[in-house]
Amino acid sequence: MHRLFPQTAGQHLDPFVLLDDFRVAPPAGFPEHPHRGFEAFTYMLEGRFHHRDNLGNDSVVSAGGTQRFTSGRGARHSEMPADQRINRGLQLWINLPRKLKTIEPEYAAVHDREIPEHAVGDVIVRTVVGAGSPVVLRTPVRYLDLTVPTGARFEDETPAGWRGIAYLADGHAQIGGVDLRPGQAAILSAGAFEIRAQREARLVYLAGQPHGEPILHRGPYVD
Repeated sequence: MHRLFPQTAGQHLDPFVLLDDFRVAPPAGFPEHPHRGFEAFTYMLEGRFHHRDNLGNDSVVSAGGTQRFTSGRGARHSEMPADQRINRGLQLWINLPRKLKTIEPEYAAVHDREIPEHAVGDVIVRTVVGAGSPVVLRTPVRYLDLTVPTGARFEDETPAGWRGIAYLADGHAQIGGVDLRPGQAAILSAGAFEIRAQREARLVYLAGQPHGEPILHRGPYVD
């Protein structure tokens, strides 16, 4: 598992608590464990993941699909590989604002075919969270999965007051003239940005509206 952030205490990126790029093959996985105070959002890049929780949910999400586990006042779940090969995904923890910390926990899965996809020139854009996507989060978030061919570019902008992150999952790309290698990310200021692919690249662009509240991250809990 590659944890992009936080690397040390206090390196959270409000409203985001952490971002993990995981690769798991059986018998490894994430057996039943507790959570409280945030939303765990998993986007599958390869393979399939099986979710079970103490709310009675039991579902499998394949590559291109998502699962959102809002822990609220507290719940338990497990996430285990459902495929014998490598299962890869990105798990993002999104803080819940103080007023929502004690809401009832809930779960929702969205399958690959439900995620809207369109082309911007030669770039394939999947709107994982945002306009047209059925994914619902408790925090305003925009989440794009970008496939940028060699030599192509993609332009967009981070809304004023929001936190922007571009994570390179595969390939080789530049953002603002800065080289990124797989597993690296750029933190984006509000305003326009440009991605150029030196070699076919797959990136995830995240933007979220900060809560402006302390993120008290204690293992599986965010108080």
